[in-house]
Amino acid sequence: MTTSLENPTRGPRWYLIPVRVLLVTFVVSLLSFAVSLLLGICAVALAAKLRGVPADLRVAYRFIAAPAAGVVAAIVLVSSSFMEVRHYRRTKVLGRIEHQIGRVG
Repeated sequence: MTTSLENPTRGPRWYLIPVRVLLVTFVVSLLSFAVSLLLGICAVALAAKLRGVPADLRVAYRFIAAPAAGVVAAIVLVSSSFMEVRHYRRTKVLGRIEHQIGRVG
């Protein structure tokens, strides 16, 4: 059986940071678009029923779901960028420490 000191793992890759950030941003913005669209359709349908007019569901897309998804995408892009850079730096430092301990022991 091999230990982790005998089989070192590869270090973090800096070029994967933008890929992960964009992937997380895309997935979270799609989820937020879907949820806000559902809530927007419910709100527009309820308002149309209370007023006694036909529901115009384009309002849910244009004025509720798309702006909400855009705001969430901007927030997630910034926050996931900071988190990924922090994770990269932490992993890099811990790898150096592990390498130094492996040399001594």
